[in-house]
Amino acid sequence: MINTVNKSHIRVAQNASGRAMNVPVYHIKGKRPGPKVYIQSSIHGAEVQGNVVIYHLIQWLQNMPISGEIILVPNCNPVGTNIKAGEYTLGRFDPVNGTNWNRGYYYDASEVAEFAKTVTSEESVVSVKQRFRNHWRQAIETKLASPWGLGLAQQLNLRLQQMAVDADYVLDLHNGPVSTRHIYIPEYAKASATLFNFPHCIFIPNVFAGALDEATFCPWWTLTDLLNERDKRQVDFGVEAFTLEMGSQEVIDFDEGEIDATSILSYLTAKGLLPESQLEPANMTRLGVNLSDYKTLFTQWGGMVQYCAKPGQHVKEGELLAKVLNIDELDNEQGSVDITAPCDLIPMLHFPSASVLSGTQLYKCFTNYVTITEKS
Repeated sequence: MINTVNKSHIRVAQNASGRAMNVPVYHIKGKRPGPKVYIQSSIHGAEVQGNVVIYHLIQWLQNMPISGEIILVPNCNPVGTNIKAGEYTLGRFDPVNGTNWNRGYYYDASEVAEFAKTVTSEESVVSVKQRFRNHWRQAIETKLASPWGLGLAQQLNLRLQQMAVDADYVLDLHNGPVSTRHIYIPEYAKASATLFNFPHCIFIPNVFAGALDEATFCPWWTLTDLLNERDKRQVDFGVEAFTLEMGSQEVIDFDEGEIDATSILSYLTAKGLLPESQLEPANMTRLGVNLSDYKTLFTQWGGMVQYCAKPGQHVKEGELLAKVLNIDELDNEQGSVDITAPCDLIPMLHFPSASVLSGTQLYKCFTNYVTITEKS
């Protein structure tokens, strides 16, 4: 074993009995200097596949020379993982406050603007980067210490964000309800789409909706734009963050986890963390879409649904997506309704249950997609 994996635990929550709820943190530091990586999984309790991916990463990284350091946090939300209702894990929302577990990270554009005023045109990028990290770390600590307190989800998010604030590369591992692989990529890092083995890429703007990837890249993106516009220079802080959606929730698959771990290692190789790795991105077709063209199809009808179009399937306008059974109209032509594609699209995921209410998010789909790479 070349590298030592140091394991510690941090408290992310406290239950009603006053007992701490801890999660393991695996820290692998190479013998050579280099970037810092932060990887977490299962912020939503039912999205468990990332734990298998992290398992494979830890097994391999123990014997791979590393330039830099890597922090891995599996099962980062034990509260969500343990919210069960029968055979289902109801781990998407804080059960007390109703908050999405992935929407409580910290970002304040005015804080970035105030910091930008302290930067001179002569200051080096290295110096600015270190000062801004210290500034942002203090801002998170101040938020966490709010005298008015914070909801459970936000407390948990901020404690995780404290570990990620120093990272150059942040990967948040997720799953969809019934889903195919896709990845969220900030628009400024489009070139990195070709470094992961993900066939479907969603390019997102500098807009904060509360998720970890946005909480990581929005501050740096905003600061970069402010300084470049003011000082007429091309600052690049080299910080990237992604949300990786690795298939469906409520299941783990060791073989599929090995595929996604290899994808992450190919990215880390390209970024210089694995100097002796020979891994290269897969020769594959990759499709991309702007976030504005990643559409949600809501049902107009409630009933029992057969999902005819599978995640990743190319569907032409007018082709069948789903059939809805209306049990109150079984004796006439209204007993079933066909839902067809409003345009050419590719479903990324669909609702996990056959029983749906009207207004349910039935499918999330690529529209107006383009080819990034083609398999040769």
